[in-house]
Amino acid sequence: MLLLNRYILTQFIRIFGTVAAGFAAIYILIDFFEKIDKFMEAGKPLSLVFKFFLLSIPFIIDQLGPVLILLSGVITIGLLNHHHELTALMASGIPLRAIIKPVLTGGLLGTLLFLIMAQWLLPATISSTNTIWFENVKGMVPLGIFRNGRYYYKGHDGFYSFARPNPRQAAFLNFSYSSWTEPYNLNTLISAESAEWKDPEWVFHNGQTQVRTGEGTYQTTLFTEKKISLPETPADFFVPEYEASELSITALYQRIHKQRMQEDKVKAWADFYSRISYSLLGLPLLLLGLPVLLISYKKWGRDLSIAIPASCGLAFVAWGLWGALQSLARADYINPLLAAVIIHLLFGGAGLFLLHKQNN
Repeated sequence: MLLLNRYILTQFIRIFGTVAAGFAAIYILIDFFEKIDKFMEAGKPLSLVFKFFLLSIPFIIDQLGPVLILLSGVITIGLLNHHHELTALMASGIPLRAIIKPVLTGGLLGTLLFLIMAQWLLPATISSTNTIWFENVKGMVPLGIFRNGRYYYKGHDGFYSFARPNPRQAAFLNFSYSSWTEPYNLNTLISAESAEWKDPEWVFHNGQTQVRTGEGTYQTTLFTEKKISLPETPADFFVPEYEASELSITALYQRIHKQRMQEDKVKAWADFYSRISYSLLGLPLLLLGLPVLLISYKKWGRDLSIAIPASCGLAFVAWGLWGALQSLARADYINPLLAAVIIHLLFGGAGLFLLHKQNN
């Protein structure tokens, strides 16, 4: 049995490496043709292009992780079946659960690999590729940060602070802008309940302005609506939306306890659970994919020709459901932990049930 386990596990690892290399090569090829024009327009050297795509490989492998585990297991058992090795093993009295045990072990090892990558490798590589693409190539240098439900920016002449319910709209709440003199004395302060950008100027509602008139004296003006020209526009405000992807699993957990607003805590919990959930998604897919392979062979006499397309379809269904659940969790429509485990419970439970029937 030890020799059999080693043989099947070696096959799984070999197939995993082959499938991962193939999918990564296709991904990089497509991405290369989509982005090379941007690199050339920005006048960046080929060495930077090479560095960008080289550092993208861990992210690509991580994104394809669940389907890599699924296909590796299905192809491993499918090849055993195709070469009649599976029939010979079962005819000699070896139960199905003993045959698929090394495949599940390989899936578990792959899952551990993805968790290790998420903790120690991906934060560094994703941060580097984001810096290259957004800052070096697209020139989108972050001007501020997001903390406790508010955005803070350092502009050319002053500082901005506001809440922005929808980052895709030029509407702001609790807006504040201040400019300072050289010795760090307040020069101008604009505060308003809401603000909106109407090109070419800002429109503020229900607020006040304070303008320095002398040493330690200010003129305060109240307004219900006021149009003011400021050095920056909403297009200048750039806070990376990919911040969570640059954090390790432990950093995501630590970020939860730094949030003060309930809405931000919910999103932080959702980010934490979704990172772990995605890394674990390959195992339930594998559990369901293996009986699909065996059933297709018994019913239609075909194994890989049906099982591989069915496995890909299964992976896309899981991806779609998983993504929808994470969106609901971030919007606080469903508990983040429930959203993280429900796919695993459904697919894993169905797979174990079907494997049990096949084993009998």
